[in-house]
Amino acid sequence: MEFIKVESLSFTYPECTAPAVDSVSFAAEQGSFNVLCGATGCGKSTLLRLFKRELEVRGERSGRILYRGTPTDKLETKVSASRIGFVMQDPEQQIVTDKVWHELAFGLESLGTPQDVIARRTAEMASYFGIGSLYEKNTAELSGGQKQLLNLAAVMVMQPELLILDEPTAQLDPVAASDFISTLKKLNDDFGLTIMIAEHRLEEVIPLCSQLLIMERGRIILSGSPRDVIPRITDADIMSGMPSAARLFSSLDGRGACPVTVREGRDFLTGSYRNSARKIEENEYTHSPDTALGFKDVYFRYSKESPDVLNGLSFSIYTGELVCILGGNGSGKTTSLCTAAGLLRAYSGTVRVFGRKLKEYRNQSLYRGCLAMLPQDVKTVFLKNTVREELADAGIAPEELPFSLDDVLERHPYDLSGGQQQLAALAKVLAVKPRLLLLDEPTKALDPAAKLNIGRVLRKLRDEGMTIAIVTHDVEFAALFADRCMMFFNGKIVSEGTPRSFFADNSFYTTAISRMTRGFFDNAVTVTDAAELCRRNGAADDTD
Repeated sequence: MEFIKVESLSFTYPECTAPAVDSVSFAAEQGSFNVLCGATGCGKSTLLRLFKRELEVRGERSGRILYRGTPTDKLETKVSASRIGFVMQDPEQQIVTDKVWHELAFGLESLGTPQDVIARRTAEMASYFGIGSLYEKNTAELSGGQKQLLNLAAVMVMQPELLILDEPTAQLDPVAASDFISTLKKLNDDFGLTIMIAEHRLEEVIPLCSQLLIMERGRIILSGSPRDVIPRITDADIMSGMPSAARLFSSLDGRGACPVTVREGRDFLTGSYRNSARKIEENEYTHSPDTALGFKDVYFRYSKESPDVLNGLSFSIYTGELVCILGGNGSGKTTSLCTAAGLLRAYSGTVRVFGRKLKEYRNQSLYRGCLAMLPQDVKTVFLKNTVREELADAGIAPEELPFSLDDVLERHPYDLSGGQQQLAALAKVLAVKPRLLLLDEPTKALDPAAKLNIGRVLRKLRDEGMTIAIVTHDVEFAALFADRCMMFFNGKIVSEGTPRSFFADNSFYTTAISRMTRGFFDNAVTVTDAAELCRRNGAADDTD
């Protein structure tokens, strides 16, 4: 008997004609690590919510999901609540109490668990996850990575057998995301926990999985082990999300087993190609002499008693640049954008936009064709009942957009997937036609193909004269599209440079290709870079 079995499962939202989940069937063995991937809006989140009846949305459903042979809608309430755990994409959305210890205990308290059992389990789980030092803290004081780890611990304290995760690393920096994924693998190994995870950041997840399921327009189109599935992918958009080692292997028409890890990719590279030509040549980067956004010795704190979040911050972004700002959760990146946009006021230092101090922009003139910002929580941008009405409110027609929203025009913005919400919000911000565009995690929850599309759109806007500053955790996106990258740490910029110089020097805030080629090539940071050097050098056994 399969541990989990999905039989001809379909689901259609109210007032929609096309199903969000369409005749899906698959099985998962106990202790398996299952990865679900696909384009933004393909139905991944809907499918996962159908596993957890407490999170099901309204709509027409057919087919069934069996848990240990029992349909999930027939499970006892206690079994459904405790044995099937769910971790959401947004860490804020799942936390319900004010203290870390209470968050850990909340689920057990809801089930009427004896106090001595609650005390033992919460203490044990806090120790296992390494959050004992946070036990008495307010949940509001935690970083994004700490909140997501707390959500996972609060689910695991219920002792689930099936853990479902909906893009849990979407808002985490690269180091926190890697730690979170490593924790999932440890849970899978230590407890035989069955994991079902939907992700767009697949570089580290796919090498861990036993079953890869690829979803398209509500259907599972491919399934099996990663090494079996990846070579069968013919769609370039889907392939763009696979691990860098697999994409490099595919672009070079590699033979034999497809590599999926950095180590396997390096073995393929060093065993197949020479490296006499080690470096991608690039012209010295030059920028405009005019500053679009300048910070000079800026200090900011949220209260008199709290430490400085911006700690003598100084940097310049020049007109016509696309700059990506990276750094850990809680390092001050978002605070700096909000300060630049005039939403927060520094207590010391100077912020200038196109040479003028912020206070010189009076009567909202800063926001009239000058500066616009897309916040991290894009739901705050929406005011209307449909996407079409949102666009009309912003004064832009759907056909004027640099990307398509045709499939979601009649839907409420809150009913969209996370990635679709990002696109709709970006459309509203672009309608303002700002000279300086500030974006806080614009690729969050976007599938790889959509990220490439957004990157091309932003580059075109830059070419037309717009200056763009992006706070992001997406190192691959930054490597592909940024003119310069900056590293935030402890409230200030600690390093900056062009993508090749910036990522080639970093150990953790870098791309998988950079880690894969380091010591073999000198400055390859993208799959295109590595493939170009391989072709230039030729095969290792080529004697010509």
